[in-house]
Amino acid sequence: MIKDNLRVVHSSLKRRKLRSWLTLVGILIGITAVITLISLGEGIRGAVTSQFDFLNPEVLTIRADGITMAPPGTGVSNPLQEKYLKDIQKIKGVDLAIGRIIENAQIKFNGRSHFSIAISFPKNGDKDIIKKIVQLEIEKGNMLDSSDIYRIVVGSDYSKSDMFGKAVELRDELEIEGKKFKVKGILEKKGSFIVDHSVIINEDPLKDLYNHEDTYELIVVKVESESEIAQVKERLERYLRKERDVDEGEEDFTVSSPEETLKSLDSTLFGIQLFIYLIAAISILVGGIGIANTMYTSVLERTRDIGVMKAIGAKDSQITVLFLLESGLLGLVGGIVGIIFGASTSIILAKIGNKFLSEGLIQINLPLEFILATLIFSFLVGLISGIVPAIKASKLKPIDALRYRR
Repeated sequence: MIKDNLRVVHSSLKRRKLRSWLTLVGILIGITAVITLISLGEGIRGAVTSQFDFLNPEVLTIRADGITMAPPGTGVSNPLQEKYLKDIQKIKGVDLAIGRIIENAQIKFNGRSHFSIAISFPKNGDKDIIKKIVQLEIEKGNMLDSSDIYRIVVGSDYSKSDMFGKAVELRDELEIEGKKFKVKGILEKKGSFIVDHSVIINEDPLKDLYNHEDTYELIVVKVESESEIAQVKERLERYLRKERDVDEGEEDFTVSSPEETLKSLDSTLFGIQLFIYLIAAISILVGGIGIANTMYTSVLERTRDIGVMKAIGAKDSQITVLFLLESGLLGLVGGIVGIIFGASTSIILAKIGNKFLSEGLIQINLPLEFILATLIFSFLVGLISGIVPAIKASKLKPIDALRYRR
């Protein structure tokens, strides 16, 4: 019986190829949007999360509020002062604190230019400080010593040929803002665009290079225990409010943990996803209306056929199943094509994103269970859209149906 129904449905859809494909467009667009959003959205979320993997969970970051599109602290009227470091170091629960200078840098090598980020290595800091705070490891060479003036450590992306047309090796000289620096070390890949594209320079040479004052873009604080993060954050905020003479709620600075930053970014991404979900839902709803309209038309076109089937003994339930199966298959095919289009779109967009950012940064994530759930959902949309036309077809009287003229 099922085979017979499928044969009849296939024959009906085959006779109305163009109309059937036009009917699928609404659901196809909706499913494509959902698949693209979910797979690419999860990939972007993973990419964003990976940007903070290099930070120790026991770390708090202090920055002065300023222009968000520029390096942290850039353009602020009240930057973080160097004197804060000694005071912060004395606060209960603080293990150590270091200041970071962050500058946009034009780097030249092999006749090519590349814009990147130059980050300071702490003044008089030993090599273990970096490991304790940002969990970075050297793949080749060595980390900077406090006495290194014209030496740098570069991110892993510098060892690829696509940045300068030639891979940067140890002891190569890179020109930064008109001065040459020799590569002393190359960092292990962290999967973070920030770290893998940056260069690390000792604090004093970086200050000289940019005529930087005795201020910092960031102050990074490592707490003694992760369980004390909240308490130490409160103490830091209390100290900075007093030092910068601002009231609670009017702070011109931010103290945040990697977890808080990720929550904030995740909330923003979710808001964007929710908006696109709404657009996709409207598209799927329009697709469902299209299927209902097509099925109504199909009932009218096949009224005499329905009369013949009833005259030879077909039951109302069999007619209903026949039309529901047809509408469900329309939804299912729309879902299948939508998944193919959505996955293809995600892959293309991910490749474009990785080309401009960092190879392998955005990974497509499309779980099998989600694909199956999407197929079931698209089938149900088609099924529900065909309920009313199917009931109408099943209620036709054989005599009236046979006498029907278009």
